Amino acid sequence: MKTRIISALIAFAIFIPIFLIGETVFNIAMFVLAIMGLTEFIDMKATKKKTPGFIKFISYTFLLLIMSFGIQSENVTFTIDYTILSALFLSFLLPTVLYHDQEKYSINDAFYLIGGVFFLSLSMLLLICLRAQSLYIIIFLFLITIITDTFALITGILIGKHKLLEKISPKKTWEGLIGGTIMGVFIGTVFYYNVIDPEVSIWLIILVTTFLSIIGQFGDLFFSAIKRYYNKKDFSNIMPGHGGVLDRLDSIIFVLLGFIFLMRFL
Repeated sequence: MKTRIISALIAFAIFIPIFLIGETVFNIAMFVLAIMGLTEFIDMKATKKKTPGFIKFISYTFLLLIMSFGIQSENVTFTIDYTILSALFLSFLLPTVLYHDQEKYSINDAFYLIGGVFFLSLSMLLLICLRAQSLYIIIFLFLITIITDTFALITGILIGKHKLLEKISPKKTWEGLIGGTIMGVFIGTVFYYNVIDPEVSIWLIILVTTFLSIIGQFGDLFFSAIKRYYNKKDFSNIMPGHGGVLDRLDSIIFVLLGFIFLMRFL
């Protein structure tokens, strides 16, 4: 527990100033996190089959290309050059024929990496776009995520009896999900209503924060399912006691995607 607390404090000390400064400093940090996340994603797969060096190079190249082109947008409307999108698929799919060896590189490997590259680049781009739009929106989304995760853990420890999805995450309970959601919705709603937009319908915010709180917890389960499939406890050990970048960003990534889906109603 001591190690976990120290790691968290160090992470806060590093990233809070970055979030407050924003602009180029924040953008660079998101690029770095995206690269680290993709490294963990590729390394996770290596527990069953290593990725060829050339395919790794392609993966990092397209991650940076997609983010570099997407960052030019001045709003949260995601745009991507069809040339890059076409090259993305061709670059990952053609080698399945050229390698001609399922043990080295297969169609399953290709789509795993296509999905990982696109998923991670899009998620980090959303963080960049939303930070450029409003620091308070970022705080709102992280508040929902952190409060939900914290109180899901506390509630689960105190009164958790009914397992949520034991095969994926043995410690998670229905009581924890409900307790985390209630507190995440309460704190998130209060923050949004008092800091971001006091004229918005309170019931709309409650509905939105409820959806985001729940979808964030299922994001955690999604990444846990990946780790279960590859028989790994964490994506990496870059943060002792917490795991890797993807272990810490699992919930917020899904909250980001959920918010973009609903933001037109706010």
